[in-house]
Amino acid sequence: MTARAAAHLQTGRWGEREAERFLRGLRYRILGRRVKVGARDELDLVARDGDTLVFVEVKTRAREDFGRPIAAVDRRKRHILSRAAVRYLKSLKRPPRYFRFDVVEVVGARGEAAPRVRHIPDAFTLDPRYVVPY
Repeated sequence: MTARAAAHLQTGRWGEREAERFLRGLRYRILGRRVKVGARDELDLVARDGDTLVFVEVKTRAREDFGRPIAAVDRRKRHILSRAAVRYLKSLKRPPRYFRFDVVEVVGARGEAAPRVRHIPDAFTLDPRYVVPY
């Protein structure tokens, strides 16, 4: 792993911690961090917001010079997150009735002023290629 890749991973993990702190402030209950689902999928955060299971995608950027971080949650990424969510739901003994996908944008850098955090609840819907297992 190169030093550049390591710095990128550190920034992403920092952003995930900031997003988690933000969501806890909104009374979300965090159920999992960097949840591996299958051989190739990962969910940044899995949380509960009341009765709703929330799959949270965290996007971290140092600056917004080239657009907002949510732009990285494109069609391909939504497909991957949908696949991971359905697999996660199938693994539960009692899947919740309601679930949604949120995106949290974290703009800033470690060691600088407090980051700007934007929460986008219900940012997108389940990819229609997937069927909920209940």
